[in-house]
Amino acid sequence: MILSAVDTTNSNQLIVSIEKGQYSLTVKWHDGSESEFHYLWLRDNCSTGFHEITKERSFDLLSVSENIHPTQIQIEKETLIIEWSEDEHRSVFLHSWLLEHSYSRTEDLTHKSRYQSWDASFIHRLPHADYSDIMTDDSGLYQWMVALDKFGLTIVDGMPDTIESTTLLASRIDYLRQTNFGTTFNVESVAAPINLAYTSISLPLHTDLPNQETPPGYQFLHCLANESEGGESIFVDGLRVAEELRSQCPDHFKILAEQAIPFRFHDQDHDIRQHHPIINLDSFGNIIEIKYNAHLADVFDVPANLMHEYYLAYRNLMARLRDERFGIQFKLQAGQMVVFDNRRVLHGRNKFEDSTGRRHLHGCYVDRTEFQSRLRILAQKHQ
Repeated sequence: MILSAVDTTNSNQLIVSIEKGQYSLTVKWHDGSESEFHYLWLRDNCSTGFHEITKERSFDLLSVSENIHPTQIQIEKETLIIEWSEDEHRSVFLHSWLLEHSYSRTEDLTHKSRYQSWDASFIHRLPHADYSDIMTDDSGLYQWMVALDKFGLTIVDGMPDTIESTTLLASRIDYLRQTNFGTTFNVESVAAPINLAYTSISLPLHTDLPNQETPPGYQFLHCLANESEGGESIFVDGLRVAEELRSQCPDHFKILAEQAIPFRFHDQDHDIRQHHPIINLDSFGNIIEIKYNAHLADVFDVPANLMHEYYLAYRNLMARLRDERFGIQFKLQAGQMVVFDNRRVLHGRNKFEDSTGRRHLHGCYVDRTEFQSRLRILAQKHQ
């Protein structure tokens, strides 16, 4: 059965005709393309099935049978009206809403990553933002967060000489992530360090805390003093390195993305362990996460028939991370804060001399979930 629209010339009208099948409707759009919408999906997404205030789903899918189907369909200029075979229910869908959620039009699905990877040339276009712009203007906050989301690394200039300013800026996004190192932490050379960061030796490239079930998202490192010789910060975009590995050595990429290895941090008060693959993909094949920390890696326990190949892949990745084509290096100045995606961008530092001056960074984390939520809310106003 095919139903035609009442007026195909109306500028707001997107649906031209509809054909009923056993379990779904086939919608023909004004541009000649088609979409399929299943009856259970349509009934489940009727606007009446969501709470008026919270917008949470309140419809009970088991309140209708698996054989529910339309008894009557009407195409209006902007809406599609369906009378259902059960519970005497009537659903109204905007043409535009159906087109936006057309799950059968795979070419329209926007599942590509927003990330833009970079190499050593990024040092010449590293995004900078000003503390006062972020703190006083939501537009400034949004523009900075867009750059941070895309590139995973930014510098904030004009930071006040207080540890409070670190958390005040991070809190413009949302609440802070607490770890076994506290809600905030100081990166200084100390006599009895519990982590290599709290020494003056060189710090190899790594991501923080892959021993956690969910490693921290965005890291904030506010430079309060950097007067000693050495101590330059080093950054590498793990996404760019993983992209090249995937292209040139797909077998090595595959084993690093599929096989989990153990990570562990332990001191007198904590013993935190977790298995993770070093490279993580989303459901659509996008590289979304790198968990790499050689000094927190525990004893590998991948299957025996994969161990040798795993070590070859692991060494391949390590060598690429140290390749000068990918790394950028600079010395943070007092009044600057570097902010980066800890689950994408690897960081490290050169050795510094304690005797030549003070080096003090103050840090904290905000997780990715809170970051993306804030970014979506700001985009509604400023995009």
